[in-house]
Amino acid sequence: MAGTTRGWRTSLHGLTTRGRSFLAAGTTAVLCALLLGQSGLLSIGLLLAALPLASAAMLTRTHYRVASGRRLTPSRIPAGQEARVHLRVDNVSRVPTGLLMLEDKVPYVLGPRPRFVLDRVEPHGHREVSYRVRSDLRGRYPLGPLQLRLGDPFGLCELTRSFNAADTLTVVPQVQPLPQIKLNGEWTGYGESHSRAVALAGEDDAVPREYRHGDDLRRVHWRSTAKYGELMVRREEAPLRSRATVLLDTRSSGHRGSGPASSFEWAVGAAASVSLHLLERGYTVRLLTDSGQAVTATGTGSGGYGSASAEAAGTLLDALALVEASHGRGLAQAEEVLRLGGEGLVVALLGVVGDERLAGLARLRQRASAAVAILLDAESWTLLRGLGQQGRGGEAESSEDRIERQSRLLRAAGWTVLRARSGDSLPDVWRQADRASAAPGLPCRTRLVLDGEGAGVNGRTRIALHSVSATMLTALCLWPLVSPAEWLLQAALTLAVTAAVGVGLRRRARPGRRSRRCNCWCCSCC
Repeated sequence: MAGTTRGWRTSLHGLTTRGRSFLAAGTTAVLCALLLGQSGLLSIGLLLAALPLASAAMLTRTHYRVASGRRLTPSRIPAGQEARVHLRVDNVSRVPTGLLMLEDKVPYVLGPRPRFVLDRVEPHGHREVSYRVRSDLRGRYPLGPLQLRLGDPFGLCELTRSFNAADTLTVVPQVQPLPQIKLNGEWTGYGESHSRAVALAGEDDAVPREYRHGDDLRRVHWRSTAKYGELMVRREEAPLRSRATVLLDTRSSGHRGSGPASSFEWAVGAAASVSLHLLERGYTVRLLTDSGQAVTATGTGSGGYGSASAEAAGTLLDALALVEASHGRGLAQAEEVLRLGGEGLVVALLGVVGDERLAGLARLRQRASAAVAILLDAESWTLLRGLGQQGRGGEAESSEDRIERQSRLLRAAGWTVLRARSGDSLPDVWRQADRASAAPGLPCRTRLVLDGEGAGVNGRTRIALHSVSATMLTALCLWPLVSPAEWLLQAALTLAVTAAVGVGLRRRARPGRRSRRCNCWCCSCC
């Protein structure tokens, strides 16, 4: 009895606006007919009131056995691209269904809620429908549950049934393929790439050991077996990999703009592109934020864009899909993580940061084999750029001056510095690292640093100065033996020969004609 009462309550709550209007009109007509004694009005009122009640009773007694399924293709998409959701409804009962209305619950960011109407599904039959979703914002969005609405032919009553199954769509940052430039991120194995390490040492080092019960016979090392007279197998030892850390500055105070067109979103997309680029080259990449949170993934190193393992790339992309702007004020927590050392290559994506905090990060260059900093001109991401400076009468420092000063600070510490502005393409910015690695701001064992700004004399110029000094000393030794005129002639001739030899050697060492054996981000190969 309680179940019947609950069913009737559910049915009455499912009356549509049309059904409630019919019920109200019928009730009013019946009351007026009783008061006025009009039998014809009474019949009309009973008919109007009975129609919605009969529809509700019919839907209450309807027992459809319907199953649903959802397939999301793909389940992870870059921001701005579309995914397709396929819905399938199966009628597992022995009777055909009536009118079915489907509505899938979708966040408003992905678009309006999709609605479908299925006229009739035969016994043990099925229907398939699909719709597309798209989002320009990163994040993880739930899809579902699917709601099934049962309605009568007159549209007087609707009952809603919800399924429990739901899926998740992950919108990750857009990844751009980056050009191949020479990195010196300290391979701890052999060579400069994982493929070369495998070629030299093998995917498993051939260090034999005695055979143990349960070892795979395919790993028997026959040469060692013949040498030692007992069955020997190869020891499984994976080659060491190079490491890289991508530091992402997520401080809200260090970025400008809002939405997908902000400097923060550009930095997140750059972190995703750089991380996957390093994964494809075989690096073990650690994604680090200013709050100290880290996610680590290991690449395959097979070479070529798109060769990073799906699991490793998905781990980093999922982490970047959920990263949000923090309320931190500095990079102290990230510096504590980097201070442990042995980071190999460090790539830092920095917004607006103070000189004191940047100096602390610059000193960590000594603990890494190579370091690259991408400084974002965050002011270029806002339409109000320069208004605040004009309002203060030009007393405030411009962003160009600040970035230039901080670039000199980082270069003096050994960093390769790249600058990014609104509208810049990340591949173009990344390509500049190949030229910036040979810029005169990098420390080298053949440089003589003269001041704190990083100015100095390179090795070729120093050799030329030494040659001139040796020539002048030799000429001075001949002063007492010859006349002044002959001495001046010999000194000029010697200097001319020295200069000609230097020019010839320099032309032979032009970048387009020489082997770029020192095109790296650190001094270890100079």
